Amino acid sequence: MTDSDPFDEIIEAETDRDPDLAVIEAGSRTLRTQGTGGPQADVPGRPEDPALDKALREVEADLATRWGETKLEPSVSRIAALMDVLGDPQRSYPSIHITGTNGKTSTARMIEALLGAFELRTGRYTSPHVQSITERISLDGAPISAERFIETYNDIKPYVEMVDAQQEFRLSFFEVLTGMTYAAFADAPVDVAVVEVGMGGSWDATNVIDADVAVVTPIDLDHTDRLGETTGEIATEKAGIIKQDATVILAQQPVDAAQVLLKKAVEVDATVAREGLEFGVVSRHVAVGGQLINLRGLGGEYEEIYLPLHGPYQAHNAAVALAAVEAFFGVGAQRPDPLAIDTVRKAFASVTSPGRLEVVRRSPTVVLDAAHNPAGARATAEAVAEAFDFSRLIGVVGASGDKNVRGLLEAFEPMFAEVVVTQNSSHRAMDVDELAGIAVEVFGDERVQVEPRLPDALEAAITLAEEDGEFAGGGVLVTGSVITVGEARLLLGRG
Repeated sequence: MTDSDPFDEIIEAETDRDPDLAVIEAGSRTLRTQGTGGPQADVPGRPEDPALDKALREVEADLATRWGETKLEPSVSRIAALMDVLGDPQRSYPSIHITGTNGKTSTARMIEALLGAFELRTGRYTSPHVQSITERISLDGAPISAERFIETYNDIKPYVEMVDAQQEFRLSFFEVLTGMTYAAFADAPVDVAVVEVGMGGSWDATNVIDADVAVVTPIDLDHTDRLGETTGEIATEKAGIIKQDATVILAQQPVDAAQVLLKKAVEVDATVAREGLEFGVVSRHVAVGGQLINLRGLGGEYEEIYLPLHGPYQAHNAAVALAAVEAFFGVGAQRPDPLAIDTVRKAFASVTSPGRLEVVRRSPTVVLDAAHNPAGARATAEAVAEAFDFSRLIGVVGASGDKNVRGLLEAFEPMFAEVVVTQNSSHRAMDVDELAGIAVEVFGDERVQVEPRLPDALEAAITLAEEDGEFAGGGVLVTGSVITVGEARLLLGRG
């Protein structure tokens, strides 16, 4: 940085006009001056100690030399070999395993909250992260500390290198992180692990556990190049987490997916509970900051539960999470009585889900949502229409190049007055000009604005939302990718 750094001049000018836009530019300068780590760069929650932060960055850089999460070789042989030399830490605690296309992370967070409310020590593994890599491994509802993350990596690194030397391909980024997770959970130790699949199920690195409860959230078309071109084919891969004598909690599914999942359950003598039959949402009403829901669980009715999350899909996630925890405790089987309602209410009231219809600014309202496929976008559009009374909604979209971007944009087209297309810092990001070309075909040229830099896109969208006046009800929805949402959180000063 020099005395004449243009970002300083921008921040000073923005402060006179709009303090929130000054925050955006300050965040932009942070991203530009702290390296190319995208949302990993100097985010809230990173270590304040420079030496510790440097050590964490070194671990991240080391992990980044491995295959990324989108490069896969369909096998669990490498992760199984790592677990073997580590002494199979994943077998030292019971687990709940979650797969599906959308809703996995929110459901995992709800399950974690419920188990914690019943005084169990939890470990939660989810992906991808919104801002910091440490978010992926949680103990007792909080991300693992940077110190513990580094210690865990250093502890298993010699074993990782041993396995690398014995395999045709080195362990991938996700495989090493999964090994770290299972080791950290055993070291804690946790009473129960809540584990989200990375992709698919059968050959996912997480699938070296034999979970007592397998959860399948709604299946839709995503990662079709790897998992299959129909929901039935995708369900075949995801059914791989259903183990012998387990209990399977099924969210509402397409018919072909449901048939595959039920067939697998029969083959392994698993007990099945289906949303809409054995459990489900009885009723829901929009409330301030969320919704009030009544659920039917495996053990009975659970009424007047406040869920501080928006959208019908979150109510269905809550029903799935509740049934999963009931199954874990044996409710409806060994236990005839439902879970304590006051504890259930307390747990759901505490649930958060960063980057999922998250309000990060007012006047105009800016909402972040990590929808990245058509099904997720349709659910988000429905939830926004229900929860917010926007007279004019501006979209900010930055998507990954390997997604069905046209389908995502088409889902949002009826609700966006205009869309600002942009590009996040990930190497997977779709080129902004390519994205703009698709957006023009969907929205028309007059409704599309192109801003290659996310800070500029946010500023442009906020300005467009304010065009009808400060109190006219304009809003901004930032969406298209978890990485776009994570960087927007940083730019808007949220952590």
